[in-house]
Amino acid sequence: MNRPRVSSGSPYEASIGFCRALRSGNRIIVSGTAPVEPDGSSTPGDAEAQAERCLAIIVAAIEALGGSAEDVVRTRMFLTDPADADKVGRAHGRWFGDVRPASTMIAGAVLLRPEWRVEIEAEAEIPAAGETA
Repeated sequence: MNRPRVSSGSPYEASIGFCRALRSGNRIIVSGTAPVEPDGSSTPGDAEAQAERCLAIIVAAIEALGGSAEDVVRTRMFLTDPADADKVGRAHGRWFGDVRPASTMIAGAVLLRPEWRVEIEAEAEIPAAGETA
């Protein structure tokens, strides 16, 4: 089965052995996405700024595989501190407020880098030809 994949250039993709996202039929599955800048550094700022970066990477990956933010049906947000829930929620709402995917927010996560405050994953489903979302 052909499963197109996309990379975001994260330094961990090659070393861990994963892709940012892949498409399987009408589904696009996006790996846990951390706030990583194009040069491999961590996004500076608070959890809201980091969530914005995560979501921008996620939507770019979905678009590269033929979808859009409107096709997102599921997100999972992993926070290191429950006090950041409102900040991450605001960023999520800016991207998906009208889409309203099924979503989970988990606080108390221990992420790969100590400066990361959030990591997010997503799933999208592209309507088949003739279907509407």
